[in-house]
Amino acid sequence: MGALVNAGHRDRVAGYIERGEQAGAELVVDGREHPLVEESKGYFLGATLFDRVTPAMDIYRDEIFGPVLCVVRVETFEEAIALINAHQYGNGTCVFTRDGEAGRRFSDAIEVGMVGINVPLPVPVAFHSFGGWKESLFGDLHAYGPDAVRFYTRRKAVSQRWPQRSQQESAQLNFPSN
Repeated sequence: MGALVNAGHRDRVAGYIERGEQAGAELVVDGREHPLVEESKGYFLGATLFDRVTPAMDIYRDEIFGPVLCVVRVETFEEAIALINAHQYGNGTCVFTRDGEAGRRFSDAIEVGMVGINVPLPVPVAFHSFGGWKESLFGDLHAYGPDAVRFYTRRKAVSQRWPQRSQQESAQLNFPSN
């Protein structure tokens, strides 16, 4: 993960890491301790990994937009789907499975804008739509894909009918009756 946009953003993300610790999440990797944090002249945080995160924690409820990954554990497949669908945001989520039926059921049932199946980050290439659903979408269009083309395009609908005419037929100046 590269540098964050400014000092305020870096401090905001670092605050989430601190609040995650205080809330009782298990801090597995602390990005604040990455060597580049001190060496860089920019606004850098290393990758951070929390385990044992619960839905009551800020680090679960909020979109952090920084190098912070939270692991939330559930007992069943259905519980995982219900947990994700109950969240106010719907940007992206992933499932890792060797069961094609489980992957299909997950992608059909999940209420988010980007779904990865055996893909760790479901951000597609630029010609696909990028962005979430629910509170994860800003505005009414997605950043890439058909929505971006529509944003920069003036579309026109043309309806046409070209009936076959015979060689002897000349221009007709009345409304066709066929």
